[in-house]
Amino acid sequence: MAPSPMFWRIIRRLITANYGRLFVILLALGAGAAVTSALLNLQIDAKKRLTTEFRALGANVVVAPRTGNSQSGDGATLDASFFSQLPAQYEGKPVPAVAFLYVIAQVAKAGAIHFESAVLAGIEGQSIMQIRPGRRTGYRPDLENSPDACEVGVKAASQFKVAVGDSLQFKNQGREATCKVFAIVATGGAEDTQIFTNLQTAQSLADLSGRLSLIQLSVNATPASVNSFIASLARQLPAADVHGIKQFAEAEGRIYARISGLLSSTVLLVLFLTSLCVMAGMSNVAVERKNDVGLMKAIGGSVRRVVRLFLAEAILLGFAGGLIGSAIGIFVSMWLWCGGAPAPDCVSYFRSPDSFCVDCCGVSFATLGECAAGFRFSR
Repeated sequence: MAPSPMFWRIIRRLITANYGRLFVILLALGAGAAVTSALLNLQIDAKKRLTTEFRALGANVVVAPRTGNSQSGDGATLDASFFSQLPAQYEGKPVPAVAFLYVIAQVAKAGAIHFESAVLAGIEGQSIMQIRPGRRTGYRPDLENSPDACEVGVKAASQFKVAVGDSLQFKNQGREATCKVFAIVATGGAEDTQIFTNLQTAQSLADLSGRLSLIQLSVNATPASVNSFIASLARQLPAADVHGIKQFAEAEGRIYARISGLLSSTVLLVLFLTSLCVMAGMSNVAVERKNDVGLMKAIGGSVRRVVRLFLAEAILLGFAGGLIGSAIGIFVSMWLWCGGAPAPDCVSYFRSPDSFCVDCCGVSFATLGECAAGFRFSR
């Protein structure tokens, strides 16, 4: 049976009888729901953001020969056909991959007669900046697609005194080649001393046609998913050694575990404190309405109807407080996560179904908490 107009009139009078108490209860519920919603939003999106940030550090999966030193010109190498067997996507996301062949050659600036040893890295692939992060200086895109284009590490450029647009000449066991510098790259690692040419140039100098030193991939996924990808690729390429870069996977897992544990503990603490505030508020309600409850029973009101009044008031207060708090929590989490200046790629998560479910949970927790408190004190 639907509640009568008198029922809702009584509910309205019960809620608005004491505005100070109403404000305190809504404040407690709203604050609890806001903090809970904000932290849960951050916790759910933290894994995605961490994965994206770690992928900016470069490759996290390596395909190498099973034996020997893969970075020497005469060591063990891979068949170049392995590169074409790599999956282009994983879990709906592209998987950047770059093949490398390392050669130690004699190098000099074009026109110079003094040659020095340097590491040449022949590469094939379209995502070198995702596999080998770094900052390019003096970039010349018009030279990049040239067959004899090369990219020089910042230390190698200083060693051979070359700039963008200059040419280099290579020698290795009687074989020669040249290249034109289209960019200088600074990575802060061993790549700063290397020279990056196209794969065919390195294979020609090393006399290793159709061979590779290794393949590096960047898999944009969680540590568990990356491990699954590695296992699947290892089964697909049994002749190769497929492994992850352990430091990245372990660091990503440890950081997320700490963040997740801290946020979960904070959410539980906030919910506990919010429950105490709500219980205290409902205790005051029970004391204030002791005479009202006695009067309703004296004029024939059943216990069930009295309970319905208390529960209806609790549900309305919980829903209102949870809705207000969850809305505030969305903006708080957006401000914390996006740095106060939301960009479309940053706020896209907060329009997703995951965020909507978290907000519904915030409203539900507040409503159920207030409902439980109302039921407790209506008895």
